[in-house]
Amino acid sequence: MGAIPTQRETASRAGGAPAPADGHPQTRTTLTGSSLAPGAARDLVRAALTEWAGLGLTGPAAEELGEGATLVVSELVTNAVVHAGTDVDVVLRLEHPAEPEHRAVVVEVTDRHPSRAPRDGMPDAVYETPEYGRGLRLVAALADAWGVTYHRSAKTVWARLLPGGEPHEERTAQAGAAGDGPPAASLSFAEALAPDPHPSARDRDWLGRGALSFLAEASDLLAGQLDEDLVAALTGQLIVPRLADWCAVWLEDELSGRWDSPRPGGAGSAGGWDAGGPGPQLARVWHISENHVEELRRALEKDPPVPPDGLRSGPAAHPWPATVLGTHGVALAYRLIAGGRPLGTLVIGRAGLLRFPDEVTGLVEDLGRRVALAIGAARQYARQVTISAVLQRGLLPGAVAEIPGVRSALVHEPREQGGPSGDFYDLFPAGDGRWCFAVGDVQGKGPEAAVVIGLARPWLRLLAREGYGVADVLDRLNQLLLDDATEAADAAARAFVGPAGPGDGPQTRFLSLLYGELAPFEGGVRCTLASAGHPLPLLLGPDGSVITAAQPQTLLGVIEDATYTSETLVLRPGDSLLCVTDGVTERRSGSRQFDDGDGLAAALSGCAGLDADLIADRIRRLVHEFGGQPPEDDLALLVLQAE
Repeated sequence: MGAIPTQRETASRAGGAPAPADGHPQTRTTLTGSSLAPGAARDLVRAALTEWAGLGLTGPAAEELGEGATLVVSELVTNAVVHAGTDVDVVLRLEHPAEPEHRAVVVEVTDRHPSRAPRDGMPDAVYETPEYGRGLRLVAALADAWGVTYHRSAKTVWARLLPGGEPHEERTAQAGAAGDGPPAASLSFAEALAPDPHPSARDRDWLGRGALSFLAEASDLLAGQLDEDLVAALTGQLIVPRLADWCAVWLEDELSGRWDSPRPGGAGSAGGWDAGGPGPQLARVWHISENHVEELRRALEKDPPVPPDGLRSGPAAHPWPATVLGTHGVALAYRLIAGGRPLGTLVIGRAGLLRFPDEVTGLVEDLGRRVALAIGAARQYARQVTISAVLQRGLLPGAVAEIPGVRSALVHEPREQGGPSGDFYDLFPAGDGRWCFAVGDVQGKGPEAAVVIGLARPWLRLLAREGYGVADVLDRLNQLLLDDATEAADAAARAFVGPAGPGDGPQTRFLSLLYGELAPFEGGVRCTLASAGHPLPLLLGPDGSVITAAQPQTLLGVIEDATYTSETLVLRPGDSLLCVTDGVTERRSGSRQFDDGDGLAAALSGCAGLDADLIADRIRRLVHEFGGQPPEDDLALLVLQAE
């Protein structure tokens, strides 16, 4: 970006502001201010430096420049996201690529909060484990020069890095010293990320600097996991064999299990665990020798870790399992704490040592915080999935009614497995020889959609059983959605996302619905139906002919005084009625949709002669095969076939 004439202040440790980009290779991007931004910035740096190295622009220092630039951009973007909270512009520039003695990489990170100074490192609160990064102390340690440039509407923090990843003066003083630079830390596999547990001078440098790359990579690896057992497994791969000979992960039940006060061997407790709870569960055990895993597991299960007073992440001494691994070794326990809640314990061990190096214990403690955050996120996801599954089961019928003279087949696939889905269906007896069916789609997803479905489906059943006709049911349901459903859905939205902002009034919750009534008689089934803003039903004859079976009408919950009408047709033996949601008709493949050019009618025509189950299965398969990616919307379809 270069120096800006309107800058108010520039703070730097050495040198001046970055040079202009004229003639220098560079790449830039704008990132959304979210937790994903640091990882995206690291990917940008790696990709750019890999490209420049392939062009021979970085020379033999490509690896060193890449490691330092990755660390710096990760810290600066983390700082900007956490403390400015705005979108972030990232620029990476290679200066003087043809002059090895002057070659440098410049990183610039710009946020939209010029009045807030960049954060330097400061200790976290005792009960918190936020991902704040290490502040500008890391940048100062790695950069030859760095600075902050303030503009009227933005703030840029920049850093210039030279090969070797340390200040120019220090590197010049050390020129000719023995030893290579630190090895690359950005490796793909968990086992290759950690440093050697017996650090040489070179490895101590890795632990001091490259360990941050390890933690960044570990964070990316753990953050994508939504299963706590898999998080525990990855933790073992990260630690063994490079940081320790073995490790074990205990997981605690936050609700039913609670640590009692530490009472090793105390009455009524097992090693300090409250006997009233289930105790910690030994989720994973890793050892450099697979032959020792099972016997080590048995030994550790007999001696679970004892938590310290208060919520402290450790490290704390842990008994060495001498019966399995011999008499000489050291073991440490780290409490896994996130959001002020204990989630488990990580134990590491190394044979042949009296104590772990401080660099290793500090690195494992930092890793433990990230493991705890990943476990907490996985548990939160599991809770949400459970709640959604319970909601989904409550919103759909437990069983589909069997109708004399009619075969039915149903497909219901929420986009997010476990739901709750915005699509719903029902097929139920209404009395007096009538059965009613419904296929609907609520605006939106999640709890707001669940509230609307939770009101609409019971009201459909109630009105139908009270003897209201198809059109009258839609009239009354429309009014319900304009009144109670809107209020209830807004309450659900506030509960999940917080209060509405200024000027955010109640939002209309509309519903598309295909609703009908079936009355079997000798020789066929009388079907009365109406479509309110829903994909129109299709009627398939035994000869393969396909016709539209209803007329389009207004969505429910949009117009207060809307009046709906119904139509009646007769299903003769072999006739099949297909009812779908827009997850079928609007299934995309590039710019095309499944129902373009009457695609659904053509697909249904090819189902002539098939029974209801086979028709439903074929339409579902054709919808899935239409696009190269999985469907992006909920999908529901109902087939009703006269026997």
